[in-house]
Amino acid sequence: MRQNLQSSERLRPVDLARGHGLSTQAVRNYEEAGILPAAGRTPNGYRTYTPLHAVALRAFLALVPGHGHRTATLIMRAVNEGAVDQAFHLIDESHAQLLDDRRTLQAVESALRDLEPAPASEPGAGSGGPPGSVTGATGVTFIGPLAGRLGIRPATLRKWEGAGLLSPDRDPLTGYRVYDEADVRDARLTHQLRRGGYLLEQIAPLIAQVRAAGGPEPLEAALGDWRARLSARGRAMLTGAAELDGYLGERG
Repeated sequence: MRQNLQSSERLRPVDLARGHGLSTQAVRNYEEAGILPAAGRTPNGYRTYTPLHAVALRAFLALVPGHGHRTATLIMRAVNEGAVDQAFHLIDESHAQLLDDRRTLQAVESALRDLEPAPASEPGAGSGGPPGSVTGATGVTFIGPLAGRLGIRPATLRKWEGAGLLSPDRDPLTGYRVYDEADVRDARLTHQLRRGGYLLEQIAPLIAQVRAAGGPEPLEAALGDWRARLSARGRAMLTGAAELDGYLGERG
């Protein structure tokens, strides 16, 4: 089969490009990048391809949605260089990243479920501040009561602030940190994710999303879209694997 694919028919760059919405220059670029095997040449120096090149092109285009252009390129280059184990390693890394992304999504969904609405008035909320401070303000609290509510040390809240996860205001009279309802929400979400083993640098973009959405509720649609994209990526990986397996079979 391999000999038949490589020698039974000569194809031009336009023959490969047609049907994929590609330019002939893109086909030549793919060859130069190692995505396609080296082309043959006519006596006049024109490139000639075979059906094997068409199978390689289909494999690459099928790999891109699941692995991304860069990784798909590295996979095809490894295969064409005979380093199949390296190609498998790259595929394994993509699957591991997908699994990690799924776990992150599950952790965020779990943390948001655990964010039950805080009582309108609880110990430390709007009280417990130093004399002359904004203790009468509704829905605010200070570092001590908030740390006690979460079961952590005040130093931990200061560390989270330094990492950009919290942004409390300062009492104009005392300079003490004042946490409003949004700060309390972010602290609780951070606490849940930290309990799930996530690093501060992993949590920061999630907190930013919550802030941009105005709270966790609007994130439900975003989380649904995130879940759908992960599922689509997993399905694309299966499609890419099938096409790559076909190409490996034709190469022999």
